[in-house]
Amino acid sequence: MAKVFIVEDHELYLEGLTLLLARYPDITVSGSSRSGTEFLGKLPQLEDDVILLLDVHLPDTEPEELMIKVRETRPNIRIIFLTLMRGTRFLHKLMKYNIQGYILKSAPVEELIQALKTVEHGGTSYSKDIDIQTKEDDARNTLMIDSSKVDEILTRREKEILQLVCKEFSNAEIAAQLFLSVGTVETHRKRIIAKLGVNNTVGLVKFAIRNGLID
Repeated sequence: MAKVFIVEDHELYLEGLTLLLARYPDITVSGSSRSGTEFLGKLPQLEDDVILLLDVHLPDTEPEELMIKVRETRPNIRIIFLTLMRGTRFLHKLMKYNIQGYILKSAPVEELIQALKTVEHGGTSYSKDIDIQTKEDDARNTLMIDSSKVDEILTRREKEILQLVCKEFSNAEIAAQLFLSVGTVETHRKRIIAKLGVNNTVGLVKFAIRNGLID
């Protein structure tokens, strides 16, 4: 039986995924967490045969930072990342940490179930809609997010900053307009770039235009 631990900060998605997996007699959900910090507190008690389903974007932890800590504590635990992003930028970064899967949240249920079974038996599974051979700096990484998912990927503040970046505001000008520190704006900007899988401001502008965030 596949034992699964879910780390997901969106309550509705977490509850839905838990109920969905409960329908399968050969899968059991052993627990869950809604933040990276909470998860890391529970990690030492998890067995190596548990399969982790990890959301790529957690509110309090960067994925690479999380993986470093996971591998320090549980070097052999199996990991499947769940994501909304079809680009491969994060995938290539996370593959360095010996992950076993990378599945789109929009994938059919059957694909996730098959991924869990494959990983349970020692294999790896990557969403069929993601080309893992794509190089990290390939242009195809830039514009692959479904526009209907923008509100799930970017927070209201991140969209505000993205719009100002596209209007050629500097970090200092954005900070003054939004009553933030320059350091906070820079952190948001880096996080937006990471979330969207782009490499620079040009990629941000292309994404914003494609998704109607700027005129």
